Amino acid sequence: MRLFFLTALTMCAFAANSILNRLAIDSGASDPAGFAIVRVLTGAVVLAALVLARGGHLPLRNRRRAFGAGSLTLYMIGFSLAYLTLDAGLGALILFGVVQITMFSIGALTGANPTARQAAGAGVALAGLAFVLWPSGTFQVDLFGATLMVAAGIGWALYSIAGRSETNPLEGTAANFIVALPLTALALLASGGVWQMNGTGYLLAALSGGVTSGLGYALWYRVLPQLAPSAAAVVQLSVPVIAIFGGIVLLGETANARLWVGAGLVLGGIALAMLRRQRG
Repeated sequence: MRLFFLTALTMCAFAANSILNRLAIDSGASDPAGFAIVRVLTGAVVLAALVLARGGHLPLRNRRRAFGAGSLTLYMIGFSLAYLTLDAGLGALILFGVVQITMFSIGALTGANPTARQAAGAGVALAGLAFVLWPSGTFQVDLFGATLMVAAGIGWALYSIAGRSETNPLEGTAANFIVALPLTALALLASGGVWQMNGTGYLLAALSGGVTSGLGYALWYRVLPQLAPSAAAVVQLSVPVIAIFGGIVLLGETANARLWVGAGLVLGGIALAMLRRQRG
């Protein structure tokens, strides 16, 4: 139950990131590049302060940083730029679909093959997510935006895999944010990103960086060693559904039958993949 609670809390933190991002950008309080940079900056500051207050150290020169910070940078850049041209629902579908495929593939290559029940559960959950997020009517997919989101999905999957070898989740996450900060800022600004933020935008980005990203990612690194790669991939499919329900509660968005059916499929698929069969 402790693992279930911590994993659920982590998924809620990830979903809160999506809600804060939507609040800031949809309202015009921030642009995507500025939000991402402030998000990484505040995450680095909060995490570094917590590590130093606890008498720890920041392993900036650890060889894990190339993998952890590099994959975090790839995710941040791809995620921020992709949504300039992609529909939010389709972008989330691409992101979490790629995360699932990448983590399943890495698990298979390292000998952690998913069971038939886990694979079936992943398929049901992904189908439910597609049912909820697939755009209605005619639409065109921007190839460049889709490519960026694929890169973001690969980056997040690699970042999740990197967390399995971190000996200290808080220190490792803090170091990843610190190293990723200049790389993310330079890449986003060099790509033509603008910096247009007001006070509300800074506040929302700081909450996303310091709380739901920084602390949420540290918590994710804590629970990852206890989850198989396939399970870690499947459970993340709940994030868009949680974000949608959060939008209903906090942003006044509406729900329809399609959402309820899709959410049921996602949660049912996750349960099928995660719950252990009881032996008689």
